[in-house]
Amino acid sequence: MSLLVVGLSHRSAPVSVLERASLVGDEQAKLVQDTLAAEPATEAAVLATCNRIELYADVDKFHAGVAELSTLLAQHTGVGLDELTPYLYVHYEDRAVHHLFSVACGLDSMVVGEGQILGQIKDALALGQELHTAGRLLNDLFQQALRVGKRAHSETGIDRAGQSLVTFGLEQLAQGAPVAEWARGKRALVIGAGSMSSLAAATLARAGVAELVIANRTLERALRLAESLAEQHAATPAAVSAMGEETLRGSLVARAVPRDRVSAELPHADIVVSCTGATGLVLTAAELRTALAQRAACPPGAHPAAADVSLLDLAMPRDIDAAAHRVEGLHLVDIESLAEAAAEPSGEPGSSAGAMATDVDKVRAIVSEEVAAFGAAQRAAHITPTVVALRTMAADVVASEIARLDGRLPDLDDKQRAEITQTVRRVVDKLLHAPTVRVKQLASTPGGAGYADALRELFDLDPQAVAAVSRADGSARTAGPNDPKGGRA
Repeated sequence: MSLLVVGLSHRSAPVSVLERASLVGDEQAKLVQDTLAAEPATEAAVLATCNRIELYADVDKFHAGVAELSTLLAQHTGVGLDELTPYLYVHYEDRAVHHLFSVACGLDSMVVGEGQILGQIKDALALGQELHTAGRLLNDLFQQALRVGKRAHSETGIDRAGQSLVTFGLEQLAQGAPVAEWARGKRALVIGAGSMSSLAAATLARAGVAELVIANRTLERALRLAESLAEQHAATPAAVSAMGEETLRGSLVARAVPRDRVSAELPHADIVVSCTGATGLVLTAAELRTALAQRAACPPGAHPAAADVSLLDLAMPRDIDAAAHRVEGLHLVDIESLAEAAAEPSGEPGSSAGAMATDVDKVRAIVSEEVAAFGAAQRAAHITPTVVALRTMAADVVASEIARLDGRLPDLDDKQRAEITQTVRRVVDKLLHAPTVRVKQLASTPGGAGYADALRELFDLDPQAVAAVSRADGSARTAGPNDPKGGRA
């Protein structure tokens, strides 16, 4: 195993750099394909979220791999290599495994313990499988990371600390008040209908907002989300208006509008959440000032009276102009302010803080245990093709000798020939059993990779035969999730 990860995250880079380095559109697919085409890499996968970009690869040369992966990240993010390099981190082999498992458990998240990262890891694996850039190593690694993350959440109380960015962001907007109490009865506008925006809409619906408007470039997608939330909150559908909007009425009023209707909805919104894949600003400071002026001109009762309009920007690069921080009447929370808030000590010593620290320690112990198990399994798997090639060679020797015996003793009947054949096979199997079992045990220990080489030398095994077994094993492991050979994440 020569696993290498090169990346940057909120821990290593300022938000201004992360914002510029984000991958948009099909850039993730292009990045992993170009990585696989590069000489040092035989497998590749990319984990890209709003606060991290990490490129994973199986490489045959460490220094060449680091140089190539760093260059590829610079090329595909559009940030110059000289500017990007100071913010990159590098992990290799067991340290790379430890890093991904920690990420999967939420230990490396902006909000410790958040569980949304598991879905993002699953997406990274699915992309690698779809493009056939994830081979045996990365398939095993990412599937194990998913299992480790689920184990951490099921066996510890890390979920107590594991708020999603959405929940954390809304708590920052609420400024100490319970989110449900703060949001109840307000009108909310959610821009975007992707996974993060959908989570924000669902959270606001549960918190008790009176009206929820979903604005998206594709109206059908926004409509599906609005219908789903309305159904969950006992809403009933109303007629489609002449403007092409779908209104759903009940305990929650949910509406779907096209993105170009955002400016018309802004004056009526008390809460705005935006998370799109746009490369430019979705809301400028000038547009927000105009909306505030229109809001002030609304007749009494036209919208709930709220002191400020609360803005939550979860996009990377940002959707909402950072200048909104300086506009009176607006309260903006974005990725940068969330990072600052997450870095601050809680100021709440006592049992809850102690319990969270205990949960984090438990998760760290799980990660260490799983890293050791993964390394042992990979080392054992490394010798399997050699053992298979050895047994294949032994079977060929038995077949050759039985054929030779047929020439010398042509009068043997079928029963005699079968008995002799079975006896020879048992002798060979017994001779090979103990050394092959023992060599697998030794290979699973640290430094055990050399036992495969020793076995090949001792028995003069054909390297091509060993490679053929490895390729067959790799083909079975890299089958996609819909392939009968493949595994589910």
